[in-house]
Amino acid sequence: MARTLIAELPGEVGRPVRIRGWVQSLRDQKRTQFVIVRDETGLAQVVLAKEDPPSALNRTLSTLTDESAVTITGTVVADERVKLAGLEVRLEEIAVDSPAEPKLPIAPDSSLDKRMDWRYLDLRRPDRRLIFEVQSTVEHAMREFWRKDGFIELHSPKLMGSASESGAELFKVAYFDGVAYLAQSPQFYKQMAMSAGFGRVFEIGPVFRANPSFTSRHDTEFTSVDVEISWIDSHEDVMAFEERWLAFVLAAVGEVHGQQIERTFGSELVVPAVPFPRVTLRDAKQLLRERGHVPPGEDDDLDPPSERALSAIVEQEHGHEFAFVTDYPTAVRPFYHMRHAEDSGLTKSFDLLWRGIELTTGAQREHRYEQLVAQARDKGVETAPIQYYLDFFRFGAPPHGGFGFGLTRLLMQLLGQDNVREVTFLYRGPHRLLP
Repeated sequence: MARTLIAELPGEVGRPVRIRGWVQSLRDQKRTQFVIVRDETGLAQVVLAKEDPPSALNRTLSTLTDESAVTITGTVVADERVKLAGLEVRLEEIAVDSPAEPKLPIAPDSSLDKRMDWRYLDLRRPDRRLIFEVQSTVEHAMREFWRKDGFIELHSPKLMGSASESGAELFKVAYFDGVAYLAQSPQFYKQMAMSAGFGRVFEIGPVFRANPSFTSRHDTEFTSVDVEISWIDSHEDVMAFEERWLAFVLAAVGEVHGQQIERTFGSELVVPAVPFPRVTLRDAKQLLRERGHVPPGEDDDLDPPSERALSAIVEQEHGHEFAFVTDYPTAVRPFYHMRHAEDSGLTKSFDLLWRGIELTTGAQREHRYEQLVAQARDKGVETAPIQYYLDFFRFGAPPHGGFGFGLTRLLMQLLGQDNVREVTFLYRGPHRLLP
């Protein structure tokens, strides 16, 4: 008999079925035994009358432990008294495929670190599964939009001979007789694709940062979402693309999972109106000061409290959860960000804030070889190790720009979670390399 998913049981009333899953709970009563079985699609009640003396089936059920893997054969019966879809399965056979030890090492209210130690058990919870169902929908919608817009998907190398963005936060790896580095970003290679004439590219892939940070939004390995677009006029073109793309993605998630997200996590998914509000970094700091918040100095990036305060102001004034902050000073941006012709101290760059957290960093890139080399030297970047990258711009590079962000940050904000660890399949941090 083929396996029947629990979600398919309403169509099998009166028929024999074979369901396979885990024991959620057992109620061993005087006259009847009830087993709640869980698979990836839901819960089902399995029932067996107690015999006197107990039958072999009765004895087997009495010894079941929570989270044991079982195969149940029985007949589906409609009973409106049953809370689980008004159905139950009258047990005929049971096979214990893999018994669970009697005492589980974690519970839903265990500490985050303890749940990470036993991540596979933690992920059996339906609310944890929903996170990754949403992630799948997010990535599918992203790709759908990209493909309709003529994008090419890249898979850039993760082993590099030099730093991908800076000399800091690099993981060194023994590489034959030398040293390699784990990629911090696909930035250089997606720019190479622009010079190769690919036009529009995207990548969803792992990146690595040797960042000794323990905040709720940092990790040492994460999935980066990257986009690069050729033949733009300014960073405004990149922002205009991103807002249309994100609105499409969130609408797709809302259509498939919106009610379930609100019911499970209490987080309302609001599909954003386009265009998103925009404010220069200089004006953002002035706005914060006017509201009694002290932002960082003029040549500094916004700190997390400032990001939260600014998002609150934007939502209050514009009714919008998203805000682009633009025109960052050269001091806090990489050498390859294009500078404003009228003010060389400012870059054509932006961050996108969502619900008080930085989601995206993007910019128009400098595509003119001599200017790029000059900016690298101005920032104190040694050009010899990245000459391969600079060579991308020696034989006709189009004006281009793009953005990148961590997928887990988007999921964390989307689902109202407090930590990227909750929305990462297996988190990696300074003290976490297992499981």
